[in-house]
Formats: sequence, C-alpha cells, structure tokens
Amino acid sequence: MSKFDTPRPFKQVLDRLRGAGLRPTRQRLALAKMLFEGPDRHVTAEILHVEAQAATIRVSLATVYNTLHQFTSAGLLREIVVDSQRSYFDTNITDHHHFFFEGTNRLDDIPGDQLIVASMPPPPAGTTVKRVDIVVRVE
Repeated sequence: MSKFDTPRPFKQVLDRLRGAGLRPTRQRLALAKMLFEGPDRHVTAEILHVEAQAATIRVSLATVYNTLHQFTSAGLLREIVVDSQRSYFDTNITDHHHFFFEGTNRLDDIPGDQLIVASMPPPPAGTTVKRVDIVVRVE
C-alpha cells in the first residue's frame, strides 16, 4: 500500500462540509469530527465547547455557537429548542421527535412513526408546514 492509498484524515467530515456548501476551516473540521464521527447525539453549545477544550481544540464558545448554527442552516443538524434558555443540536436530521427528561436535561429520540398528530390548524395564508417537532417532557 502506498502513501496515496491511505485515506485522508477527516475525509468523510471534509466531504460532508463541502457537500453542504461550507468552507472547511480548521475549527469547523474539528467540531464536525466531534459531532459526526460516531453515533447520533444531542449536544448543547456548552457541552460541545467543554468537549473541544478537553480535546485541546482551541475554540471560543461564541465560535461553537456560530458553527452549530451554520451547520443547522446548512442542513447538517437540527436545533431542538426545549425552553427559552436552552437549545440542543441533533445530528439525527431524519423526521423524529424527542423525550426531554427535565431532571437530567437529557433528550432521547422518539421515532417519527411512533407519534401521530391527529389534527392541525391550517397554516397561515401563504405558508406551508415545513416540519412538526414535538418535545414530550418527562420527569
């Protein structure tokens, strides 16, 4: 095997960022690697910032927030707002809902086909429903 046959580090994450139209800066690559290499997860900006610091990735909390919002705008993440003070970012972008455990601030996925919305009012004139996000709060 030659040096040209070995996969480049970050290749999968690099391709994902470029595919979403995002320039792969050093900080975006590092945060994307933490988010997307592994199982789906729910993180807050603060959680990701602490993990980045522990991994000796030099990034400010403001940059983490900006990057998470850029990833969300590009369709790589879903933002789940659980209250006015707290948002989680979900790497699982398929249609699904969530249990929010109020005692531990944990989110767990509810498969989209396990929750049925029986009735909805018509959307305001000139708009369409993009998605329905349901957060079921449990103790």
